[in-house]
Amino acid sequence: MTNPYALGLEKNAANYQPLTPLTYLERAAKVFPEQVAIVHGASRTTYREFWRRSLRLASALAGKGIGKGDTVSVMLSNTPPMLEAHHGVPMVKAVLHSLNTRLDAAIIAFQLDHAETKVLIVDREFSGVMKEALALATVKPLVIDYDDPDYGDDAPYPKGERIGDSDYEAFLSSGDEDFAWAMPDDEWDAIALNYTSGTTGNPKGVVYHHRGAALMAYANTIHAGMGRHPVYLWTLPMFHCNGWCFPWTLAVTGGTHVCLRWVRARAMYDAIADHGVTHLCGAPVVMSTLINAADVEKRDFSQTVTFNTAAAPPPEAVLSGMADAGFAVTHLYGLTETYGPAVVNEWHDDWDQLDKDARTARKARQGVRYAALEGLTVMDPETMEETPADGTTIGEVMFRGNIVMKGYLKNKAASDEAFAGGWFHSGDLGVMHPDGYVQLKDRSKDIIISGGENISSIEVEDALYKHPAVASCGVVARADDKWGETPVAYVELKPGRTATEEEIIAHCRALLARFKCPRTVIFAEIPKTSTGKIQKFRLREMAKEL
Repeated sequence: MTNPYALGLEKNAANYQPLTPLTYLERAAKVFPEQVAIVHGASRTTYREFWRRSLRLASALAGKGIGKGDTVSVMLSNTPPMLEAHHGVPMVKAVLHSLNTRLDAAIIAFQLDHAETKVLIVDREFSGVMKEALALATVKPLVIDYDDPDYGDDAPYPKGERIGDSDYEAFLSSGDEDFAWAMPDDEWDAIALNYTSGTTGNPKGVVYHHRGAALMAYANTIHAGMGRHPVYLWTLPMFHCNGWCFPWTLAVTGGTHVCLRWVRARAMYDAIADHGVTHLCGAPVVMSTLINAADVEKRDFSQTVTFNTAAAPPPEAVLSGMADAGFAVTHLYGLTETYGPAVVNEWHDDWDQLDKDARTARKARQGVRYAALEGLTVMDPETMEETPADGTTIGEVMFRGNIVMKGYLKNKAASDEAFAGGWFHSGDLGVMHPDGYVQLKDRSKDIIISGGENISSIEVEDALYKHPAVASCGVVARADDKWGETPVAYVELKPGRTATEEEIIAHCRALLARFKCPRTVIFAEIPKTSTGKIQKFRLREMAKEL
């Protein structure tokens, strides 16, 4: 039987356009032209200016022959050029590759070559490592220096030498603010390239498309509770999953980006108080920086500030501290492969009536799928059958939907493995609660198997964080002749606080089954990534030396 709704009702330019986040900035520039879009030091950029500068960047790139499928790499802090790159680069159908500013020269060189970088924009803060990386790389891109006029007299690092062929502002001046930018040919076209951390072997290049970025911008607006003209503080690096797609998000409701080059307590409190910040994002380490700041660094503010946090589940003690300090914490979860967070701990009003411990335990769950994600579940990765929703049966967390990556660049085998069975395999182990909320228990490689029993390192770390002297900690497996593996805890103490190994172990035994408690406690500085995630692989290497 012929479907009457398929006859003479075809797609055309009037009723179908590919989804892209670029149209959000175009709209904001027309609707809110005088609204401040970017705050950076003493400078203020309106939406009209933001749009025009992005067009100039696109025009200048086109003038150098950059087009569809070309990679533009950037080594930038959370500064205006990074925001402009998120729009100007895809305006010419090119792909934005944001480099992690903490990487070493060898890994940077690998990424530049793997991405086949044609243009490289470099902040002078990082010119030293970039000069070394370019010497190692095979590609020879056009290099553009960014010389930040608001670098600051209190900078922890001096500006490096100029290594580029051109200056950023001079490059923009060569572009046309009336440039006729191009919509993507297909919303499935690549918009950005992000590399995984690569703790073993070379990192994998995660490819995002315009459709996913556009949908994430909407989803962020909803799940972060962003009303009209939100004020967003950039504590999350924009190189990390494209700043969870927030560089594109704020234009939806005409929000203000408050740039922050270095994440420091005083600067964060000053921004919150002076600019009326309403939202920020970051790992638990950023929360710890805020709540453990010295009184002289803190400022009073009247507005409610929503803190969106992801990475490992926030320790209950940190969540309680944030609530006491007046921050509203929204717990998110995701991966580079899901455009950043794609799961939200959707809060129920009646949970506010629970006692503090019960509320905090609910906060520590990862939650349910974003509105833009079509599927979230916990499965046995071998049988691809869903685990019982009993809150105890561990399986692998899996995703499905339009905010899952296109795949890994030039790595079909890894892409096929990640998408086996029609689901994206996260590598994270978790449980499904009866109410449909997911809770992580560990990364598959971080589960400690002791005497045949599974020990969640997250559970042990959560107990450690309840000790008043513990600032940061990480728990990994240590080989044991009798038990196979036993937990070893690495603990970083708060300034001015003391604790002994015996005291820490006794504290854990009061909260956990005895077999779950660390047998050894090492007091040391905890290695972390640039986004605040504890580097478990380094702790495992350290444990091998014990």
